Amino acid sequence: MSKQAIYTKNAPDAVGPYSQAVRVGNLTITYGQIPLDPATNQLVEGGIEAQTERVLRNLEAVLAEAGLTFDDVIKTTVFLADIGDFAAMNEVYARFFSAPYPARSAVQVAALPKGARVEIECICGK
Repeated sequence: MSKQAIYTKNAPDAVGPYSQAVRVGNLTITYGQIPLDPATNQLVEGGIEAQTERVLRNLEAVLAEAGLTFDDVIKTTVFLADIGDFAAMNEVYARFFSAPYPARSAVQVAALPKGARVEIECICGK
């Protein structure tokens, strides 16, 4: 199967040798989005709620470029700088997904790029 890179200017650019998303067959896998404003490439101000909202808006833009929506997401991984932010992150996250919900893992990590509080990646099938 061939591999197709997905790119949109409506989400932050990849800052290394990786793609915003890659499609192989019926699967599309995104890179981990942190809460960067795509217009400024700066971390958004605010707490975990504002950061989660920005991350999901960035993912939404990448998915749209691939012809997908959050309904096509089958698995997400959420990386949190502080697992104590889980409940607040989850409230925002729940506004973007509907049943049947994707499978999900959520883990606390030692640090995230640029001091972000949250990073989310997803796998889509369509």
